[in-house]
Amino acid sequence: WAVDDVSFPKDGTMSVAVAHQYCGALGKQANCQVAVSVHAVSDTASCPLQWRLFVPQEWAGDFGRRQKTGIPQEVGHREKWRLALDTLDELAGWGLVPPVVVADAGYGQNADFRDGLDGRGIGYVVAVRSDVTVLPQDAQPTTPVWSGNGRKPQPRYRHKPSSVSVLAAGRGRLAFTEVTWREGSRGPMRSHFLAVRVRPAGIRARRLAQAAATQEGFWDGVLPEVTLLVEWPEGAEAPTGYWLSNLPADTRIAELVRLAKIRWRIEHDYRELKHGLGLDHFEGRSWTGWHHHVTLVTAAHAFLTEQRLAPKADTADSPSTRSSTPSKTC
Repeated sequence: WAVDDVSFPKDGTMSVAVAHQYCGALGKQANCQVAVSVHAVSDTASCPLQWRLFVPQEWAGDFGRRQKTGIPQEVGHREKWRLALDTLDELAGWGLVPPVVVADAGYGQNADFRDGLDGRGIGYVVAVRSDVTVLPQDAQPTTPVWSGNGRKPQPRYRHKPSSVSVLAAGRGRLAFTEVTWREGSRGPMRSHFLAVRVRPAGIRARRLAQAAATQEGFWDGVLPEVTLLVEWPEGAEAPTGYWLSNLPADTRIAELVRLAKIRWRIEHDYRELKHGLGLDHFEGRSWTGWHHHVTLVTAAHAFLTEQRLAPKADTADSPSTRSSTPSKTC
């Protein structure tokens, strides 16, 4: 499944949850609505599973606009990464569980989001920025001897954390392997990649690891291991892409690359939903109206995707002619 958010430029202040915020559609701060979505994706098709409209902080206590647009009382401001986790929880309640979650750095950079996926037992391959700090896999903490006065000392690492960009550059181009992940319109899509086991070392990552261990009664200072995937394209002066993954250590690099790159499907969905089906053409202002609109657009997208994948011949076994519900005898 792919997690992302999409924006809808708007005029005025009365469309539900509209605010001056970053608008991806325009590439700058602008007046817009933002929605978080989760999509089921494969190499050949994709489709939205659920949406969450992002409610900015300024709407949380604006009783007048909330009442006019019909925002439910229980709905308040929640960060986008929390909305994504809420969506995963709701889908799990429907019996839908992702084999793995992919996301861009807007979500992957957030240690709380990664920790939320870990806590739910969900595997992930998420993009991060080049300034994320990590420790080597073999780094081990030591605990200074307690003098008996004051607080007991916390475990510490002798290694100094380094950014993923410094770590990758230090490995050198020769450490990278060429991987082809899919056929593009202009031929095979390939680049050079490196996969190495590391331990996220940011302050937030340390606090989350300590909090999780404290629930069990102790923390030995050992940070969890993840796989760092790095891309260094031919001709580039330095690596250009970074991902973290909690998938098993023996996951093949080709599979990590395929998952890291499959997120393009969600951008494909947004383009089809907007340009072909009018996702961003809703002119109403209400909470209910917005959700009705995105639901109908999603249903249309799912139908067209099914038709595109169905065999052309109208046979009894064709998905385009087969009933989607069990037949009943009258």
